[in-house]
Amino acid sequence: MKRAIICILCFFLFFSIAAAGIVLCYTGLISVRYLAGTIITCMVSIGLIFAYVYRVYIIPYKVHMRQIERFLQSSRYDELLESECEIFRHEREVWKKFDKMLDKQNLIQLSTKHAELLALQNQINPHFLYNTLEAIRGDALCEGLNDIADTVEALSTFFRYTISDTGNLVALEDELENIENYFKIQKYRFGERVSLQVEFPEDYQRVLQCRIPKLTLQPIVENAVYHGLEAKSGDGLVLISIDSTQNKLILSIQDDGYGIDENELHKLNERLKHPEIKQTDKKKGGIALSNVSRRIKLLFGEEYGLHIFSITGIGTDVQVTLPIITRRDLT
Repeated sequence: MKRAIICILCFFLFFSIAAAGIVLCYTGLISVRYLAGTIITCMVSIGLIFAYVYRVYIIPYKVHMRQIERFLQSSRYDELLESECEIFRHEREVWKKFDKMLDKQNLIQLSTKHAELLALQNQINPHFLYNTLEAIRGDALCEGLNDIADTVEALSTFFRYTISDTGNLVALEDELENIENYFKIQKYRFGERVSLQVEFPEDYQRVLQCRIPKLTLQPIVENAVYHGLEAKSGDGLVLISIDSTQNKLILSIQDDGYGIDENELHKLNERLKHPEIKQTDKKKGGIALSNVSRRIKLLFGEEYGLHIFSITGIGTDVQVTLPIITRRDLT
């Protein structure tokens, strides 16, 4: 736009000079020869200006219009994304953002279809699983094996929550209850070597009703147990801290395990920042954490997700940032 204004101003400037030359020649202040030179200079300048405008504006405009026509005929907009014309750079940015929105929508659809497939696979007669676990629990109680009975009950409740059809978002309170059941199962294996602690904020009743994606906490806690505490000699603690601001819910899952070295930590946080990139390295539970971060970003946007803080020999802290969503927001 600025260049077009400059071209128009130049045109009027040269036109004014030529007109002034004619007036001065008529009054006898300058010669006809000088006037002719001035007019020729003006004509050449105007020609150069028109050539510049045609090359910089008119030709790209015609090319752009042909691209739009092809888009209307075939719905292909890759040419519009690749256009290098400076005057249409803002429109190109719009198309790029539109392309990202389409990619995000496709990812959500693919994730939904994948979740539906997993749900169908998990629905292979779940009553058989529950009935079998209940039978084992009954036999354990009859034999006085209360620890086994409690573990089987926790396992049954855990499976029931995992494969139940409760939608994408569940109450934080339900997620924490699922973690408690998960830890009961882990205690059967590790005994008193591992323990769970949850710290609530002052407004815990409101926070517990906040909605978060289902199975957000369990993969992170599992990662803390297997990659943080399992290799540790002595007892280990998983601490879940809950905090909130006016618009954000912040969950912190800490362990006092082995920790993660600086290079690996940087790689993990890069994966969490860009979870859409296909991963080949499956160490340190990166795949599970990336899946959680990817779901959060797909549902709520790039400003939300996971970030890891860790010091080797001290422990790891996985911070989950989510929007404040209540049941009222979903109705």
